Amino acid sequence: MKTVFNPSLSVCFLVMIALAAGAETLPAGIMRINGTPAPALQLDNLDAEAYDLEASQGHWRFVHFWASWCGPCRKEMPSIGRMITDLGDSQLEIVLVNTAETEDEVFTFLGIIALDLLPLMDTDGQVTELWQPRGLPATYLVDPAGKIQYQALGGRDWDKPVYLEFLRSLGSLESRGD
Repeated sequence: MKTVFNPSLSVCFLVMIALAAGAETLPAGIMRINGTPAPALQLDNLDAEAYDLEASQGHWRFVHFWASWCGPCRKEMPSIGRMITDLGDSQLEIVLVNTAETEDEVFTFLGIIALDLLPLMDTDGQVTELWQPRGLPATYLVDPAGKIQYQALGGRDWDKPVYLEFLRSLGSLESRGD
């Protein structure tokens, strides 16, 4: 049997190996975004305390849009509560934005699932409209410079090890100055 060396195929094979080695492995449902600037997000929380995403730059932010009438949101919210506990002292800032509901609706929902969360209230839905999620729930991971780097559409179990490890890795990127 005669072996034929094809330099073109060898180069293609090496390029494929190099691309695969540099490819980022992301948990299921997390998509890489090309660093688009995060839209404005200035809202009050349930205690009427003001929050401004731009003023909180310098660390990663987990910006999550949800509503109590959304089935996947209802299912996902307890895992977010556990995720917050599991992340402990992480530098990741959790920003929960309730979309177009009243305070009474949000209090009732949080009381049923027994979470001690303090969401921001987008009562008229205008901030959510700026972010343009393709549905709820929708999560955006905003880097320390204020750019969206990752997006997750739909519900997921944020307290699973694969997601926790990914979120913790964002803090290590921050500390290295990436």
